[in-house]
Amino acid sequence: MIDKTVPDGAAAVADIPEGATILIGGFGRAGQPVELIDALIAHGAGGLTVVNNNAGNGDTGLAALLDRGLVRKIICSFPRQHDSWVFDRLYRAGEIELELVPQGNLAERIRAAGAGIGAFFTPTGVGTQLAEGKETRTIDGRDYVLEYPIRADFALISGLRADRWGNVVHRETARNFGPIMASAATTTIVQVYEVVPLGGIDPETVVTPGIFVDRVVAVGERAWLQGGAFVGGVDVEGRPHGDATAEVDQ
Repeated sequence: MIDKTVPDGAAAVADIPEGATILIGGFGRAGQPVELIDALIAHGAGGLTVVNNNAGNGDTGLAALLDRGLVRKIICSFPRQHDSWVFDRLYRAGEIELELVPQGNLAERIRAAGAGIGAFFTPTGVGTQLAEGKETRTIDGRDYVLEYPIRADFALISGLRADRWGNVVHRETARNFGPIMASAATTTIVQVYEVVPLGGIDPETVVTPGIFVDRVVAVGERAWLQGGAFVGGVDVEGRPHGDATAEVDQ
């Protein structure tokens, strides 16, 4: 019987070693697998290379992972914003390495890894510092730069629900980098609100097929998204569950 569920976040990340490369889903806080990140912090593996669209927000989730000194290098497209003070402090102190990648290139480099593409040419970055030292080629009169896939040992992503086979449904904008990251890692770990029985997910709504998923952990409602617990189906601001904005999407 195929059953990819694990009891908790600690069990899900227990074999992540020192120096691992980890894809972490999310676009800012939308779709960020905070509970898996917290489990990774408690696990304590360091020297990590992390791939994410951002470099953490505030003091929680990815920012907390950075703050604990467990990340050696981050590969991202948008490292600085008004609440990225943890990354900013570490970078200015020379305590973390940054590889800056334009967002489209980041997505395509991850997708290419999952699709088995060896490398690809893109016009994005041509003539800038981001292309220094990279192969360039003129194709049909336009200059392109060669980029390589980003593969990882592990991917930590967030979904709305899954079955025990690992088929995952994502909620709205929270899908962002999750599906392509799931296919680009040796081991993919997904946290979801709930695990439903086989047949409980319409196949037409599956975004991340179970073939790309190795472990699933149910974390329940994520009250931190609204800054408080859900009571009677509404959050602390009185909004019905499910009315969250894209910024705080599940």
